Amino acid sequence: MTQTQQQLPQDLLYSKGHAWVREEADGTATLGITAYAADQLGKLVYIDMPSIGDALEAGEESFDIESGKSISPFVSPVSGEVTQVNDMADEDPTIVNADPYGDGWLVKVTLDGGAPAADGGLMNADEYEEFAKSQG
Repeated sequence: MTQTQQQLPQDLLYSKGHAWVREEADGTATLGITAYAADQLGKLVYIDMPSIGDALEAGEESFDIESGKSISPFVSPVSGEVTQVNDMADEDPTIVNADPYGDGWLVKVTLDGGAPAADGGLMNADEYEEFAKSQG
């Protein structure tokens, strides 16, 4: 088991696209990529952040994340409207590599239709850990 899998936060929901969702008390959700995704991408060099007011659709490619290796789409795990982008990650994408579940969050959204699980297909930490192991 890798160090990043050992540190998988239990309070988040995870997608097969290696994104995470933290439901906030105010009914919004914070989104980011998992440590597994950050490790697979390598050192991030650019994130094409969405704009405030943009609509994200669950299961759809929402914006691009670029590393020295490749450009990968961020597939949104939930549907909602972007209310905030992480300026720190926009200015220095390596913060996502260093702290994907903390300071390296990407966007905050107002959810369409309530709780994140309503979008379906999201996993708890144990389920995601098994899924990530199956990915190699």
